[in-house]
Amino acid sequence: MVGLTAALVAPTAAVAGSKWSQFPPRGGETISVLPAGQDNPSIANGVAIGPAAAIYKTSGLGPSRLNTGASGELAYIDTAVFPGGELPPGVTITEAQGINVLRRIGENLEAAGLSYEDVITMRVFLQNPAGEAKMDFAGWNRAYRQFFANTSVSTGEVVPVPLGTAAPAAPMVTNPARPSRFALEIENLPVDGWLVEVEVDAAYPVKRK
Repeated sequence: MVGLTAALVAPTAAVAGSKWSQFPPRGGETISVLPAGQDNPSIANGVAIGPAAAIYKTSGLGPSRLNTGASGELAYIDTAVFPGGELPPGVTITEAQGINVLRRIGENLEAAGLSYEDVITMRVFLQNPAGEAKMDFAGWNRAYRQFFANTSVSTGEVVPVPLGTAAPAAPMVTNPARPSRFALEIENLPVDGWLVEVEVDAAYPVKRK
């Protein structure tokens, strides 16, 4: 598996609970409001966006067809991460496609002069895998934690995350950012074989004066 670990610094202020003295955010600034009492929450309760903040919004992105020797859902396994399209124990097809999508999100952000750390909101659309009665939310969340919300709020240290049923290990990208997020189950995504589609908003960071 290709390693993608990079040390990142959050571009937004993060507030645990309701410390209203920091609101509203200053011009160009964003403030993520995190759930109180949690050292490693997966998402923010919400994000306050200050006036004149420069925001980048992606279109909905799905996984790239990188497993050229396969068809259907398996064609969207990223073979740079999973050589030969072979999934390690416990890694679900939704988890694998989620990793594929989030790598494409990173490329999209980089082209716009941004990175994962700049993401403030995320919208996720999941389709149930063939033969399954519902979406694989647990698999998606494992993929998500490989790229987002994988540091301790109190210490900043990396929090290991699992890949499939493997023991937790260093994430693919170390990133303290915790965007606000929703996830919906969709009956049919626009490309045959897609199980995951994601769109994000990212804020160009500014320095607090």
